[in-house]
Amino acid sequence: MTLALDLRLISVVEYHRMGEVGILNPDEKVELLAGQIVKKQVKGTRHTSTNKRLEKYLENALVDRVLVRTQDPIRLDNYSEPEPDIAVVVPDPLFYAEHHPTPAEVYLIIEISDTTLRQDCEFKAQLYAQAGINDYWVLDLSNRRLYVFRLPSREGYQVQQVLIDGEMISPLAFPAFNLPVSDLLPPV
Repeated sequence: MTLALDLRLISVVEYHRMGEVGILNPDEKVELLAGQIVKKQVKGTRHTSTNKRLEKYLENALVDRVLVRTQDPIRLDNYSEPEPDIAVVVPDPLFYAEHHPTPAEVYLIIEISDTTLRQDCEFKAQLYAQAGINDYWVLDLSNRRLYVFRLPSREGYQVQQVLIDGEMISPLAFPAFNLPVSDLLPPV
């Protein structure tokens, strides 16, 4: 028997207010997903080094055409403000000092999965699809695979692909930029 609960969802505005008044500690590792405050996983050295390497790789390759944000908030809607590992967004002269990037300003989101593959490929993929994020990738460090999600709808992504070492991928927003999946993965 499944019990249906009537949850009281937290809005992005309330979430920020909780931080302002000290209910949430500024150093607390949480993010707002679908109106719920969710603890973020501890990041190991492989995850952290991959994140930094990808940040530099994308910045160098795409230069001034993008802004690469790492583990910074993006605002999907009134109830979700995830902090993806990598968000490749439209450049902003103020570096988003006045607002967090919204789906219309996002070219690509990459989550790096060391221990969170199911959450990233199911729960977060659903949130990103419903928000209209066109290009979402999950880099699976354990199995050395890249999960690519495209063509978002309210029901989820209509196109899902799994790429391995030796295959190539291009962000939808930059089709001429071909990158080997092996360049995304940590060295063996």
